[in-house]
Amino acid sequence: MVTKGCGDYITHQDWLNDVVQEDVIICYGSALEYLQWFVGYLNETEIDVFAKQKGIYENINYHIVDSFGDIEVITNGKVRCTTFNQTINDMLDDWDNMDESALAQALSDFYHKHNKTFGDLVVKPQHAERFEYMKDWAREFYNEY
Repeated sequence: MVTKGCGDYITHQDWLNDVVQEDVIICYGSALEYLQWFVGYLNETEIDVFAKQKGIYENINYHIVDSFGDIEVITNGKVRCTTFNQTINDMLDDWDNMDESALAQALSDFYHKHNKTFGDLVVKPQHAERFEYMKDWAREFYNEY
């Protein structure tokens, strides 16, 4: 079974609010979309979530975790989503599978909305090298497009 795609909604946040009905936490690029740090992709249908078990939808990427206990979340009604800090660290942790464009746009927006600083962002020490690489890209993201 496949969930609806974002093309039927005005915003990606509206889409995710409607289709994410399982016991999951929206994560990765989908979290950045939900938190409105990344605009998403046109006619998108894939969603990334943390889950304790694989669900029924073919177009949801279930990242299986043992517990939700250590995951920082925000809750909006029935929908749970990783916080911005959690999302950035999760994406840096899963470097080989994350969406670099989503991460770069989100970090760039954060940088520009925080007076050209990353000061409020808490990046885990083990991600420092990857974050340094992304910081340079984020600073120049909108100059490239």
